[in-house]
Amino acid sequence: MNFKKGQTIFREDDPVTGFYFLHEGKVKIHKRWGDDKELIIKLAKEGDVLGHRGIGANQHYPVSATAIEDASVCFISTEFLKTTLRINPELTYQLMLYYAHDLQEAEKGMRNMVHMDVKSRIADTILKIAEVFGCDKDGTIKGTLTRQDLASYAGTTYETIFKVMNEFTGDHIIELSGKTIIIKNREKLSSIIKKG
Repeated sequence: MNFKKGQTIFREDDPVTGFYFLHEGKVKIHKRWGDDKELIIKLAKEGDVLGHRGIGANQHYPVSATAIEDASVCFISTEFLKTTLRINPELTYQLMLYYAHDLQEAEKGMRNMVHMDVKSRIADTILKIAEVFGCDKDGTIKGTLTRQDLASYAGTTYETIFKVMNEFTGDHIIELSGKTIIIKNREKLSSIIKKG
Protein backbone atom coordinates (compact mmCIF):
# COMPACT_ATOMS: atom_id res chain seq x y z
CA MET A 1 0.00 0.00 0.00
CA ASN A 2 1.19 3.52 -0.78
CA PHE A 3 0.42 6.65 1.22
CA LYS A 4 1.08 10.25 0.23
CA LYS A 5 2.61 12.77 2.63
CA GLY A 6 -0.09 13.83 5.12
CA GLN A 7 -2.27 10.73 4.56
CA THR A 8 -3.48 8.79 7.60
CA ILE A 9 -2.53 5.10 7.68
CA PHE A 10 -4.76 4.32 10.68
CA ARG A 11 -6.54 6.38 13.34
CA GLU A 12 -6.62 6.19 17.11
CA ASP A 13 -9.65 4.16 18.30
CA ASP A 14 -10.22 2.52 14.88
CA PRO A 15 -10.72 -1.27 15.07
CA VAL A 16 -7.46 -3.12 14.50
CA THR A 17 -7.24 -4.74 11.07
CA GLY A 18 -3.57 -5.71 11.15
CA PHE A 19 0.07 -4.66 11.11
CA TYR A 20 1.91 -2.45 8.67
CA PHE A 21 5.58 -3.01 7.84
CA LEU A 22 7.14 0.24 6.67
CA HIS A 23 9.23 -0.29 3.50
CA GLU A 24 9.86 3.33 2.45
CA GLY A 25 9.20 6.75 3.90
CA LYS A 26 8.72 8.21 7.35
CA VAL A 27 5.61 8.09 9.54
CA LYS A 28 4.66 9.89 12.74
CA ILE A 29 2.97 7.85 15.45
CA HIS A 30 0.81 10.22 17.48
CA LYS A 31 -1.89 10.37 20.15
CA ARG A 32 -4.56 12.95 20.87
CA TRP A 33 -3.64 15.28 23.72
CA GLY A 34 -6.63 17.34 24.78
CA ASP A 35 -9.16 18.65 22.27
CA ASP A 36 -6.90 20.21 19.65
CA LYS A 37 -3.38 18.94 20.35
CA GLU A 38 -1.41 15.82 19.66
CA LEU A 39 1.67 14.21 21.14
CA ILE A 40 4.08 12.53 18.72
CA ILE A 41 5.20 9.34 20.40
CA LYS A 42 7.58 8.09 17.74
CA LEU A 43 8.90 8.73 14.27
CA ALA A 44 8.94 5.50 12.28
CA LYS A 45 11.37 4.81 9.44
CA GLU A 46 12.05 2.03 6.95
CA GLY A 47 11.97 -1.38 8.67
CA ASP A 48 9.66 -0.34 11.51
CA VAL A 49 6.32 -1.95 12.33
CA LEU A 50 3.14 0.13 12.62
CA GLY A 51 -0.11 -0.86 14.30
CA HIS A 52 1.40 -3.50 16.57
CA ARG A 53 0.30 -1.63 19.71
CA GLY A 54 -3.31 -2.38 18.86
CA ILE A 55 -2.96 -6.16 18.90
CA GLY A 56 -4.26 -7.43 22.22
CA ALA A 57 -7.40 -7.52 24.30
CA ASN A 58 -8.85 -4.14 23.26
CA GLN A 59 -8.42 -4.61 19.48
CA HIS A 60 -8.46 -0.86 18.79
CA TYR A 61 -5.48 1.21 17.71
CA PRO A 62 -4.31 3.26 20.74
CA VAL A 63 -2.45 5.72 18.45
CA SER A 64 -2.67 7.18 14.94
CA ALA A 65 -0.11 6.88 12.13
CA THR A 66 0.32 9.60 9.50
CA ALA A 67 2.84 9.70 6.64
CA ILE A 68 5.23 12.66 6.98
CA GLU A 69 6.67 11.85 3.56
CA ASP A 70 5.42 9.50 0.84
CA ALA A 71 5.40 6.00 2.31
CA SER A 72 5.14 2.41 1.13
CA VAL A 73 3.90 -0.24 3.56
CA CYS A 74 3.15 -3.94 3.50
CA PHE A 75 -0.14 -4.70 5.25
CA ILE A 76 -0.48 -8.00 7.13
CA SER A 77 -3.95 -8.88 8.45
CA THR A 78 -4.31 -9.79 12.12
CA GLU A 79 -5.54 -13.31 11.33
CA PHE A 80 -2.69 -14.02 8.91
CA LEU A 81 -0.16 -12.73 11.44
CA LYS A 82 -1.59 -14.85 14.28
CA THR A 83 -1.57 -17.96 12.10
CA THR A 84 2.01 -17.28 11.00
CA LEU A 85 3.20 -16.68 14.57
CA ARG A 86 1.78 -20.05 15.66
CA ILE A 87 3.85 -21.95 13.10
CA ASN A 88 6.98 -19.78 12.92
CA PRO A 89 8.79 -19.62 16.28
CA GLU A 90 11.67 -17.51 14.86
CA LEU A 91 9.24 -14.80 13.69
CA THR A 92 7.48 -14.94 17.07
CA TYR A 93 10.83 -14.53 18.84
CA GLN A 94 11.93 -11.63 16.60
CA LEU A 95 8.59 -9.88 17.08
CA MET A 96 8.88 -10.33 20.85
CA LEU A 97 12.32 -8.66 20.71
CA TYR A 98 10.84 -5.81 18.64
CA TYR A 99 8.04 -5.32 21.21
CA ALA A 100 10.59 -5.31 24.06
CA HIS A 101 12.76 -2.70 22.31
CA ASP A 102 9.70 -0.58 21.47
CA LEU A 103 8.56 -0.72 25.10
CA GLN A 104 12.01 0.30 26.35
CA GLU A 105 12.05 3.28 23.96
CA ALA A 106 8.54 4.32 25.04
CA GLU A 107 9.54 4.13 28.72
CA LYS A 108 12.68 6.18 28.02
CA GLY A 109 10.52 8.76 26.23
CA MET A 110 8.15 9.00 29.22
CA ARG A 111 11.09 9.38 31.62
CA ASN A 112 12.63 12.10 29.46
CA MET A 113 9.31 13.96 29.30
CA VAL A 114 9.16 14.05 33.10
CA HIS A 115 12.83 14.60 33.99
CA MET A 116 14.22 16.74 31.18
CA ASP A 117 13.82 20.48 31.01
CA VAL A 118 12.36 21.89 27.80
CA LYS A 119 15.74 22.83 26.21
CA SER A 120 16.99 19.29 26.81
CA ARG A 121 13.83 17.80 25.27
CA ILE A 122 14.18 20.01 22.19
CA ALA A 123 17.88 19.11 21.79
CA ASP A 124 16.96 15.43 22.18
CA THR A 125 14.18 15.83 19.59
CA ILE A 126 16.56 17.35 17.04
CA LEU A 127 19.00 14.47 17.52
CA LYS A 128 16.19 11.89 17.19
CA ILE A 129 15.01 13.52 13.97
CA ALA A 130 18.59 13.44 12.66
CA GLU A 131 18.74 9.71 13.50
CA VAL A 132 15.46 8.96 11.69
CA PHE A 133 16.08 11.06 8.56
CA GLY A 134 19.87 10.91 8.45
CA CYS A 135 22.24 13.85 7.86
CA ASP A 136 24.44 15.09 5.05
CA LYS A 137 28.16 15.59 5.74
CA ASP A 138 27.54 19.24 6.61
CA GLY A 139 24.98 18.28 9.29
CA THR A 140 21.86 19.02 7.21
CA ILE A 141 19.01 16.78 8.34
CA LYS A 142 17.68 15.07 5.18
CA GLY A 143 14.00 15.44 6.10
CA THR A 144 11.81 18.12 7.61
CA LEU A 145 9.05 18.42 10.17
CA THR A 146 6.77 21.37 10.72
CA ARG A 147 7.53 23.46 13.81
CA GLN A 148 4.20 22.25 15.23
CA ASP A 149 5.30 18.61 14.77
CA LEU A 150 8.62 19.45 16.45
CA ALA A 151 6.68 20.91 19.38
CA SER A 152 4.40 17.85 19.53
CA TYR A 153 7.41 15.51 19.51
CA ALA A 154 9.23 17.50 22.23
CA GLY A 155 6.07 17.84 24.35
CA THR A 156 6.07 21.63 24.30
CA THR A 157 4.44 24.58 22.53
CA TYR A 158 5.10 26.11 19.12
CA GLU A 159 6.19 29.35 20.81
CA THR A 160 8.75 27.54 22.98
CA ILE A 161 10.17 25.64 19.97
CA PHE A 162 10.52 28.93 18.09
CA LYS A 163 12.29 30.63 21.03
CA VAL A 164 14.68 27.75 21.84
CA MET A 165 15.55 27.07 18.17
CA ASN A 166 16.45 30.77 17.77
CA GLU A 167 18.60 30.48 20.90
CA PHE A 168 20.35 27.37 19.49
CA THR A 169 20.90 29.29 16.23
CA GLY A 170 22.38 32.26 18.09
CA ASP A 171 24.75 29.89 19.92
CA HIS A 172 25.83 28.37 16.55
CA ILE A 173 24.57 24.93 17.58
CA ILE A 174 22.14 24.68 14.67
CA GLU A 175 21.33 26.67 11.56
CA LEU A 176 17.85 27.02 10.07
CA SER A 177 16.98 27.29 6.41
CA GLY A 178 13.18 27.32 6.13
CA LYS A 179 12.05 24.02 7.68
CA THR A 180 15.51 22.49 7.24
CA ILE A 181 17.70 22.09 10.33
CA ILE A 182 21.49 21.98 9.99
CA ILE A 183 23.35 20.67 13.04
CA LYS A 184 26.50 22.79 13.30
CA ASN A 185 27.77 21.50 16.66
CA ARG A 186 26.47 18.00 17.52
CA GLU A 187 28.67 17.75 20.61
CA LYS A 188 27.26 20.96 22.10
CA LEU A 189 23.71 19.88 21.17
CA SER A 190 24.25 16.53 22.94
CA SER A 191 25.70 18.28 26.01
CA ILE A 192 22.45 20.23 26.47
CA ILE A 193 20.58 17.03 27.19
CA LYS A 194 20.36 16.55 30.93
CA LYS A 195 19.40 13.01 31.87
CA GLY A 196 17.08 12.65 34.84
